[in-house]
Amino acid sequence: MGAHALDKDLDAVAGSARAELVREIGLSGAWDADPGWRAAFEAVPRHLFVPYYYVGVQDGHERLWGGSPDPHTRERWLRGAYADVPLATRLRDGELVSSSSQPSLMARMLAELRVAEGSRVLEIGAGTGYNAALLAHRLGDDLVTTVDLEPEITESARSHLAEAGYRPTVVTGDGARGVPEHAPYDRIIATCALPSIPPGWLAQCSPGARILAPLATGLIVLTVRDAEHAEGSFLHTAAYFVPLRGAEPPSSGEIPHRAGEHELFRFLLTLTHGTLEPQDAHNLWERALRPGRERYGVTVSGGRVRAWLDDPEGPYTWPLP
Repeated sequence: MGAHALDKDLDAVAGSARAELVREIGLSGAWDADPGWRAAFEAVPRHLFVPYYYVGVQDGHERLWGGSPDPHTRERWLRGAYADVPLATRLRDGELVSSSSQPSLMARMLAELRVAEGSRVLEIGAGTGYNAALLAHRLGDDLVTTVDLEPEITESARSHLAEAGYRPTVVTGDGARGVPEHAPYDRIIATCALPSIPPGWLAQCSPGARILAPLATGLIVLTVRDAEHAEGSFLHTAAYFVPLRGAEPPSSGEIPHRAGEHELFRFLLTLTHGTLEPQDAHNLWERALRPGRERYGVTVSGGRVRAWLDDPEGPYTWPLP
């Protein structure tokens, strides 16, 4: 097959690959809580948001680019764009600084956001713009705001969104501050890992708003009561995201023997960093019968943030930064 013929077939490849991704996400149960997201994933072309990405190879990374002069490489890039995996989109000195999240995890998060018609949404972490496009497809451009600290990220996200036919509000700024000029919001969703929940977000929310954010390798879902108070529990889902820029993740410290490889213990160790020594965290984990994420929660009250196990007023609580 000649290069021209192969290029003509790429539209068909994109369509079938997107359909297969949608089928795979559906089988995973990711949007069972809100099947309305299926139409957004069917419509939004992910490949327009990842014109290039990096895949791991021996001794480094290979850059796959949709503009490659080799048509077979272009087809490989296109098929990879619709794999249900996270894609590394920006590297700095060999370290990942931005990515396009795994689509099935994005679908699960969006479903758990529980949007309704007319919901005004703030996204923390613009990334490639793909998640903002999904939100804009479901809710409309005027109801979606996305923010990122780095101008080069917001510029490329805005460009990708426009190419795909979406124009939500894209803001360059500190996501920890939120975007008060476009408040109030009915939903806030973060697509980057946080060390804590910024209390200032609450004042930008409507009463009853829902906040969903990656925290300590999990996903916390908070219901906002008012500008001073929000509370909620973690989902059972594991979630690993690039940290919010300007907020590096805590070190786990020395991990007790035998517990170090247990993923749920590492979650507790991250959640209690700076409050409990690793051995004390391990003792709590064993005493509580190795709890899953859904037994933990977070309370924001009076500008203070604390995590807890089983009961916000129980014996196991600790402050978050």
